[in-house]
Amino acid sequence: MSHGPSPRLAESPQLSKGSLLTILGSPSPERMGPIDSLPPTPPSGTPSPGPPPALPLPPPSTLLADGDWESREELRLRELEEARARAAQMEKTMRWWSDCTANWREKWSKVRAERNRAREEVRQLRQRLDALTKELAGARRERQEAQGECEARGRELALLRGSRGAADKIHEGPEPDPEREHEPVRDVGSERPQGSQDLELVETLLKNRPEEPEGCWEARSLGSGGPRGSSSRQERSRLPWEDTTSTEEDTSKLTALRLRLDESQKVLLKEREDKMALSRNIEKLEGELSQWKIKYEELSKTKQEMLKQLSILKEAHQDELGRMSEDLEDELGARSSMDRKMAELRGEMERLQAENAAEWGRRERLETEKLGLERENKKLRAQVGDLEEALARRRRQTASALDCDLRASQAALFEKNKVPIQNPHCTG
Repeated sequence: MSHGPSPRLAESPQLSKGSLLTILGSPSPERMGPIDSLPPTPPSGTPSPGPPPALPLPPPSTLLADGDWESREELRLRELEEARARAAQMEKTMRWWSDCTANWREKWSKVRAERNRAREEVRQLRQRLDALTKELAGARRERQEAQGECEARGRELALLRGSRGAADKIHEGPEPDPEREHEPVRDVGSERPQGSQDLELVETLLKNRPEEPEGCWEARSLGSGGPRGSSSRQERSRLPWEDTTSTEEDTSKLTALRLRLDESQKVLLKEREDKMALSRNIEKLEGELSQWKIKYEELSKTKQEMLKQLSILKEAHQDELGRMSEDLEDELGARSSMDRKMAELRGEMERLQAENAAEWGRRERLETEKLGLERENKKLRAQVGDLEEALARRRRQTASALDCDLRASQAALFEKNKVPIQNPHCTG
């Protein structure tokens, strides 16, 4: 008779544990999160590491059928996907709108910067034109002043020539040599200035004046041989002294005139140099003024073209803004409808979360029951272990008693068999 442990008793804790794990499963904190994080319901059978499906437990009227739950879950996921797709499309539209706005803002900033640069260049050109106009007016005024000074110097030279002619008339003498008289005129060219001609005339006069007293004496001596030769000696003696005095006065006057002519020549040379420099500066300024005028005309043309382009860009921008406003109105309508849909989905989600909370309360109660059953299973396992140990001791005791009886029986049988064997020896 076999006294081993019963297979039903040995396998009963494992079966009860496996069935409880299959039915209840382990609680997962993910089920307490939002409805979007709920994983799909796994098929019934082998327990999965995730939360197992809610099996119809008592009371069955509070639980939904598996098919209804899966269909509603799929519908909810589909609606959420559609909402996400619409939100992504709206995000793309808003990003496109922001990119367009940034591009237009960049274009307008570039156009505005170019317009400001053109205005700054026009303002600088106007300032330069005003400065050049003022410089040109100053140069013209200086040229007129120089011309007035030249005319004044010319008048002074004319007065000097007149005084020289009066001196020549006072001191009439023999006619000078025609060759020597015309020699300075021949040397003076038409290209020489009036000041140099006057200077050469004065130098010629100074060269010829020292020879005039002898001529005067000869002329006067020749004149004295005429009908006036019978004049008195007092007049003859007085005439040389008067001639000498007039000659000294003429010499001093000529020296002063020569000094004044030297100064006038220097002034005229300086004024001529200034006049040439001013004329060159005026020509240069006129050339720059013409260049600035050409550049100003080019800038004006460029400004007109830029204004035309700006008007075209403004019209295009207004059209684009109209289209974008229409698109935004459409998007706002779609967004309002989507907001309503999202509100409905949010209400459905709250309802499902409430159901989920109730389900999880039920699962917690089942979990507590499961823990109580596990404690009872542990107690039963302990009792089964104690019974198995007692049965093993009982089996060992029975086996030891049977061994003792068997040995005693074998010893008695051996003794019985040993006596007849010894008897034949005795008889023999």
